[in-house]
Amino acid sequence: MKKPLVVVLIVVGLLLLGGLALWKCGPKRSAQVAAAPAPKRPLPLVLTETTKLQSISRILELTGSVEPVRVARLASPAEGPVQGLKAREGDRVKAGDVLLFIGRKKAADAWLASAREEVRKEAEELRRVEHLVGKGALPGDQLDHVKSAYERARAQLAKAEESTGDYQVAAPWDGIVSRVLVTDGNYVSPRAPLAEIFDPASLVIRLAVPEAEAAAIRQDVVVAVTLDAFRGKEYSGRISRVYPELDRRTRTRTVEAELDETVALVPGMFARVRLPLRTVKDAVVVPADAVIVTPKGGRVAYVIEEGKAVQRKVVTGIEEGGKVQIVSGLKAGETLVVAGNERLKDGAAVRVPEAGKASEGKPEGQKPGATKTGTQPSANVAGGGT
Repeated sequence: MKKPLVVVLIVVGLLLLGGLALWKCGPKRSAQVAAAPAPKRPLPLVLTETTKLQSISRILELTGSVEPVRVARLASPAEGPVQGLKAREGDRVKAGDVLLFIGRKKAADAWLASAREEVRKEAEELRRVEHLVGKGALPGDQLDHVKSAYERARAQLAKAEESTGDYQVAAPWDGIVSRVLVTDGNYVSPRAPLAEIFDPASLVIRLAVPEAEAAAIRQDVVVAVTLDAFRGKEYSGRISRVYPELDRRTRTRTVEAELDETVALVPGMFARVRLPLRTVKDAVVVPADAVIVTPKGGRVAYVIEEGKAVQRKVVTGIEEGGKVQIVSGLKAGETLVVAGNERLKDGAAVRVPEAGKASEGKPEGQKPGATKTGTQPSANVAGGGT
């Protein structure tokens, strides 16, 4: 029992000695801590660029497809089985080329032969009567009757020829066969679609413009076109036609664009079109990240004046491609904060990297390894151009 008691007494003694030592040193240590100067917080790092005037456009991005303007859907007023089909998809045809025949036209052929014979007989009769009237053997009014009979025969012949022509389907103009809807042996009814051709010279890019932008579309506006079939290449074109009405079902306005150069277009190709709606020249254009939206919905930007960040209220205009137009609040030639402006306060002193040292550190509020859209550290970040 005595040994544990001794150990307890020794521990208590040591604790008392330690407490006494702390009591003696405490005030002195506190005074030393209070007298030590607080560490100086570094000024926030920002990146800048000089505002300048340039052109900016409000761009409408649309998708469309390549479509032919000149299309013929061929049919016939005759009925019967398809015979002698000569056309296939992709065939190039010339005006008058017969694509297919429709059988069961014996009656039409017989009528045509009869009409031709009737015209021949009336022509002979007309010549005979003209000869007799010329000699005075017949009165002149007899010639009028014969002429009328001849003209009636010619009219019947023309009608018979048209009827016979109904049994064959021919190309109305030069083009390419895009669809053949029948095969040999199919029995077709009058005016049923049989084949379709298009004119490759009439291919355009057809677009549907939303109603909100429909009134701003103008003919002959230059557009930029990319085609999925020809990746990596951009073509220049223009708006060639603006339809006068909106589609009641989709509430869109159809426009057509033509390319300025010859391209091997195929109907149905997918196209992407950049259409400028409005262009402002000599505008103050800044990176979009340089403009901050306040909690109340306003917009502000910071410029550097005498080493301090000065807040400016700005009014913005067109936004395009990570850039924004400043309508008021900034002017060309000012040093604008383009990075590190998230936590700035009006009048706060800031640190701007020296030329050639823009890579040291990251602006306050910017995540490591992240960069701002549309923002590039300038070569002369203390006020030089990008």
